[in-house]
Amino acid sequence: MEVEISRGAFNPCYLPLLREERFRYLVLYGGAGSGKSVFAAQRLLVRLMEKRLCNLLVVRAVAASNRDSTYALFRQLIRQWGLESLFRRTDSDMRIACVNGNSAIFKGLDNAEKLKSVTFPQGELTDVWIEEASEVQERDFNQLDLRLRGQGANKQVTLTFNPVSPAHWLKRRFYDREDPRALVRKSTYRDNRFLDGAYRETLESYRETDPYYYQVYCLGEWGVAGHTVFGSQVVADRLASLPGPRLQGEFVFETAYDPGREQVVVDPDSIRLAQGPGGAVEVFAPPQAGRRYAVGADTAGDGSDYSVAQVVDGETGRQVCALRGRMDEDVFARQLFCLGMWYNQALLAVEVNFSSYPIRELERLGYPRQYMRESGGQYRPGFRTTAASRPVIIARLVEVVREHPEWICHRETLREMLAFVRNGRGRPEAQPGAHDDCVMALAIAYQCREQLEAQPAQAWGMAVRR
Repeated sequence: MEVEISRGAFNPCYLPLLREERFRYLVLYGGAGSGKSVFAAQRLLVRLMEKRLCNLLVVRAVAASNRDSTYALFRQLIRQWGLESLFRRTDSDMRIACVNGNSAIFKGLDNAEKLKSVTFPQGELTDVWIEEASEVQERDFNQLDLRLRGQGANKQVTLTFNPVSPAHWLKRRFYDREDPRALVRKSTYRDNRFLDGAYRETLESYRETDPYYYQVYCLGEWGVAGHTVFGSQVVADRLASLPGPRLQGEFVFETAYDPGREQVVVDPDSIRLAQGPGGAVEVFAPPQAGRRYAVGADTAGDGSDYSVAQVVDGETGRQVCALRGRMDEDVFARQLFCLGMWYNQALLAVEVNFSSYPIRELERLGYPRQYMRESGGQYRPGFRTTAASRPVIIARLVEVVREHPEWICHRETLREMLAFVRNGRGRPEAQPGAHDDCVMALAIAYQCREQLEAQPAQAWGMAVRR
């Protein structure tokens, strides 16, 4: 069945998704008033009319909440679009049927057993919409996903939700990892051209009265309820005004044979930043001649998926670059080598708690300036985070954020700060399910900077490998 719906009925930011069928999961998340739920209902209504043998199950955590939300929304759209002749409904059990034989059923997960008996007059279940998906347990999502037997364009799960906790399974499953079967789109009230002026003004007012609430609930950033180690309002305010990176990409290089060591090494003269969207390296200020820089690095470990390096200007204190990505240790070590060389042979401090391989690889490549720690009367390369050093470097970073939030330029670092809390024992750490790689790497970088400021000549010379 072909339908004619004016393009003006949809928010422009969603139009490219209207007939998108390449992905199994369509994940629509963002802030309040963004129109994501309205679009989900619009899209699925069009799908019911156009797609052959399309049957939709709409679920929320509690069945009763569907009646005044998703079910009411479908009824409203049918009336607004003048489609009453094409649909009939049964209000008692919340069913909507199209004249082409396709159907939509609205259920809750408060009685998940009843979902197993859901059947349709024609065909099988092809589509699931989970509204307010952040209220749903992952095990329930898995059961719904398994009901869509088969892969590809014929089966789709649509999820709509407002992100709150970075420990939520939705973030881990669809935000932290790249699932090629998922299309993830974020929207805010700014994308909703149908939003009434009064509500828009209400949301805008939180920018001044409660910046943290504005960042999380209005702009849809992953946040955490309660107090964070870093000032949540300061961090949220910085996030709201943050410009993007000036450059983004990854380092490329050529290798050369070093006859003195009889091995292949990176040719320093060949290092360059190959620009491209989505690259692991984000540059906020390119290196300046004569400047000294400090680099803190946190290798993937302790359950982390990311390897991270942070670059700080030794003179101004500003964060000038961040490297964050999923990569093997040898790849990370070579990117670190390039990063340090690019920033004027920066003082490079790699945490050695979980692995010393990057340290050894940097030495093999002949990196000239690694951070040296005192250990047993000797100086050894690398930074070790201990029960004594950890509180010190975190306290220093807390001070930096409080006094100079404008120094922090990396969006993911700020997001991690919003989820960096004190546990039940008072220990500052990432909330369960969240990451702290960026936070710890930046804390180490500022520790390096303190060394440069306190004893510039001695520290710089001591760090040079001879």
